[in-house]
Parts: sequence; C-alpha cells; structure tokens
Amino acid sequence: MISSRKYKAICFDMGGTLLNTKVDYVKIANVIFDEMVRVGVPECVIDRNNGYRFNLEAGICYLDKQGRAGDVFRLSETAKRIEKNVEMEHVEESESFEGSLDLLKRIHFLGKKTGLLTGAYREYAVKACKICGVFDELDVIIARDDYVDSEAKPSPKAMEHLAEKLNVKTNEILFFGDHIYDLQCAEGSKTDFIGVLSGIYNKSDWEDLGVENIVSSVTDFYKDLLASTNEGP
Repeated sequence: MISSRKYKAICFDMGGTLLNTKVDYVKIANVIFDEMVRVGVPECVIDRNNGYRFNLEAGICYLDKQGRAGDVFRLSETAKRIEKNVEMEHVEESESFEGSLDLLKRIHFLGKKTGLLTGAYREYAVKACKICGVFDELDVIIARDDYVDSEAKPSPKAMEHLAEKLNVKTNEILFFGDHIYDLQCAEGSKTDFIGVLSGIYNKSDWEDLGVENIVSSVTDFYKDLLASTNEGP
C-alpha cells in the first residue's frame, strides 16, 4: 500500500469510490442513442454495447463530417441535458460508504487537503455530497461542467484543475477511483493512484490494467490510515 505521508492532498472520485450513488447509466445511454438516431446518426455508427460517451463522440464526428454543425451543437447540448436530468432522478438515494466521512475528517486532522474529482455534473455532485454529509469536509470539488468538455475526466487537465484549486502539485495528490477514466486521468497527470473494489471493477480488472495498489473500499484505507497515525480522533 502507498504511504499517505508524502502527499499534501488525498482526493477521490465520487460514485463508486467515496459515495454509493444511484445513477441510471443505462437509461442515459438509451435516451442519448435514441436522440442520435432522431437527428440522423445511422445505427451503424452506434455501438449500443459500448459507453454512451464513446458513441456520442462517434455520432458528433459523423455529423461534423456531414457539415451539420447545427446538429452537432444541438446533439451535444441535448446529451448534456439528458445526463443532468437522469443524474438528478435518484440523487436522494445517494449514500456514503462506511467510513467516508471519518476518513475525510482524519485527512484534515493530519493537516492534508481533500478533494473530489467527478465525471458528474456540479449540481448533482454538490447535492449528493450534502445528502451524504461529506460536503463540508471537501476542500475542492471539480465536476464535469466546471470547465470545457475536453478538460473533463479522463483528461489530465481535470486533475491539474483540482491541484490548482488545492494549491498543490499533481504529484502531491493521492487519488482513489473505481474506473479506468480515473486511472487515465491520474496517469496522465503523474498522480499516484489507488483502485477501489467498491465500484464496477474487481481485482483482476485492476491488475489487467497494471494497477498494483488496490483496496476493497475507502473504509479499508481509513483503517490503515488510523492504524498508522494513531493519535487524535
């Protein structure tokens, strides 16, 4: 396990990592796919077994090559609206993983900063964090719509924005995540990474991606942190 001592900030992805969120990604994908077809993207361009963001990029590329700039803009804006609306449908069901709040408090007790880097939209992220009681223990939240789309996770620019807001360097952050997008963002920004098993990836998935530092959940990291720094609350 990576020692936390050398870091100035310990930061987290949100859904599947710090919080147990309830976003219906299948619904988002299906609604976006239907909208793509409605505006004239052929079914042969859409891979319904793949992620909707990958397909959206393919659809926008197709429309762009057709010289349909207006449809590109409309599809992009409609997709954002769909994502935001579906995210908010079950935000009240968000729960924190056991130990999440205690972990954030412990990090602050040790004089380190905390941050959240999420692919969710800000309205959803803030409300979910408030519902789960962790909002006040997060020094910085960077959400999907805080910057231009090209600088959202998995772009390393997302981590650079987080570091800038925390007033630290990216290599002074330890980042926890549950998805390859989290890993790609960390690797691209030279940020040390720990994969969690509380999201969609199992141990073999992480190992196949070359991740050596893995924890079952942030609860385990909290226990390790508590054991290694056994003064205070």
